[in-house]
Amino acid sequence: MKIFVTGGSGYIGSRVVQDLVANGHDVEGLSRSEKSDAKLEALGARPVRGDLVDHGALKRGIQRAEGVIHLAFGSFSQDMSENFASGRIEADAISVMGDEVAGTDKPLVTTSGCGLIADGVVLTEAMKRPADEGLFRVSEQMTSEVVARGAKAMVVRIPQVSGPENEGFVPLLIQLARVHGFAAYVGEGRNRWPAAYVEDAAALYRLVVEKGRAGQIYHAVAEEGVTLRDIASVIAEKLNVPISSLAAAEAESYFRQFTMFASMDNPVSSASTRKELGWEPQGPIMLEVMHNGDYFDG
Repeated sequence: MKIFVTGGSGYIGSRVVQDLVANGHDVEGLSRSEKSDAKLEALGARPVRGDLVDHGALKRGIQRAEGVIHLAFGSFSQDMSENFASGRIEADAISVMGDEVAGTDKPLVTTSGCGLIADGVVLTEAMKRPADEGLFRVSEQMTSEVVARGAKAMVVRIPQVSGPENEGFVPLLIQLARVHGFAAYVGEGRNRWPAAYVEDAAALYRLVVEKGRAGQIYHAVAEEGVTLRDIASVIAEKLNVPISSLAAAEAESYFRQFTMFASMDNPVSSASTRKELGWEPQGPIMLEVMHNGDYFDG
């Protein structure tokens, strides 16, 4: 299959491209720079110059493709206004991509997160994200809209993704521990984050573009929930700093704009995804990767 990928030079996207090529797919990737061109070419893909604002480039890439995987999004910022701006750009891009594939059999796979849907209960693929205007990323809601307009679109919800050269939330926690001189969690630290190894998440995107069904949600979740206390314990051990519990009222002074994420309890099931697509994660668990990987280099 000829597949057009956005975000193909990013942390997860580069593994998605690598997995697609290794499994015989012909890949083109949206690219914003010569550096991204070179990375995509090294992975065996052809770059298409443009970004999410360049709707012409999106249309050209999709017109040549038989399937689309969308991962591109700006990095999470402590400045929430930047996140909302990125969310608006992404929503417009998904709308354009959805209209481009509408009425065809081309699958469009978009990306969402697992958080801020059902705090404290196990999230399943059948549970929908609320249409809340307070969310900065609305890719899931926009995907539902383009499905209603005739697109064969589906969503992959990603958890905390671990692996070499990690760029997710855990490095932010490590940075905060370095700044404050101790690792922290809120209350008893029993709140949970779902997790998966990056290569496993990449393999799921391939399975979804190959076999996914319109309107479906899939979970790239290998571990239902890793407690924040366990994550903070590894950080404290590796940095040789103390570990401390913070009361809810103290959390914002430590976590700042990240407080909401550091406090959320977000266990997630992937039972339906595994059963439908035959996805079986093989990678190491998050705490093992933190112990043995390069999270604390530099």
